[in-house]
Amino acid sequence: MARVQLPIDLDGKVALKYYRLQLISEGKIPLVKETQGAVYGPDEVGTGGEGISKEKLSKIIDILNEHFKTNFTSTDELLFESFKEDAEGDRQVREAAAVNTMDNFKYVFNHRLDDFVVDRLDQNGAIGARILNDPAFRKVVSDYLAQQVYDSIRGKMGLAEAKEKAHV
Repeated sequence: MARVQLPIDLDGKVALKYYRLQLISEGKIPLVKETQGAVYGPDEVGTGGEGISKEKLSKIIDILNEHFKTNFTSTDELLFESFKEDAEGDRQVREAAAVNTMDNFKYVFNHRLDDFVVDRLDQNGAIGARILNDPAFRKVVSDYLAQQVYDSIRGKMGLAEAKEKAHV
């Protein structure tokens, strides 16, 4: 009989001294159909839909303004939305949310939030620096944003008011 070569040679170095095989239980596990057509999975590991907060992101702006006397506006919601999207796209955060209670999840999330904030600041700083230092890049951004702002303001004013203001 040919011997199989193991990656690590343990012959003569390790010996099995004790081995115990014991029957703990014996019986049947019946499958009982409790509800017609419905299959329910676990809901304590984050797969259940009940209890999920659907509050608007603007609520955090209201809370911060009230508690910290800040003057954040709906425009500032975009920053918090970007943190949320970064977190939802992060594998470590998704895995932590899937298997933990909210209290335990917060430990992982709070650690990762620092990374999301720093990454977002780096991204925004890089974009800002490029707008300020690259004339071709600035022109594309400026032309696009000017058109967006112009259309938005004119759309809110109404055609008659816009024509009136344009002739002043």
